[in-house]
Order: sequence, then C-alpha cells, then structure tokens
Amino acid sequence: MNKNRLYQVLLNPRVTEKSSRVGESSNQYVFQVASDANKAEVRAAVESLFEVNVESVRIVNVKGKTKSFKTRPGKRSDWKKAYVRVQEGQTLDFLNAETA
Repeated sequence: MNKNRLYQVLLNPRVTEKSSRVGESSNQYVFQVASDANKAEVRAAVESLFEVNVESVRIVNVKGKTKSFKTRPGKRSDWKKAYVRVQEGQTLDFLNAETA
C-alpha cells in the first residue's frame, strides 16, 4: 500500500468517554476511518504510522442521525470507525510527545 493511502485511511482518533474506557481496560484505540477502508488497510496504516504491532481490528459502520435543520428534515452523514487493539505494553502517542 502506498504512503498516500496510509494517510487517507485514518482520518482522526475518536476521544469519547466510551473510547477512553475501552482503551484503559483492553488496550484499544478508536479511529474514524475512510468509508471505503477495510481491516487490512487500517492494520497497515496503524502499524506503519505509529510503529506498533496490531493484534486485531474491528470496523463499525455508524449510521447518521435524522435531524431537523431549521425546520427542514435532514440527515447527518454516515461514517465508519475502527477499534484497534495493540499488543500488551504498547501505546499510541497521538501528539508525538516525549514522555519521561
């Protein structure tokens, strides 16, 4: 897989209460990924960009909510997220900060 595709697969990390709880308990991280990404691409992107070993990847399609925008019916966009479990003892550093 080329380098440009690796940067297109992972869009951003999802930092929520649920993702924090999952991360602490089972060494998992949650990412918003491209809608056409598959498990192999997500695994390759995380391993090459963060230099960790990935144990498993689970992908979930999130359906957009139906909402009302200024009294007009509308729908938020559908998106895809990935739960990535890394090997025990490894962590992802999103800020590339040195830890003491």
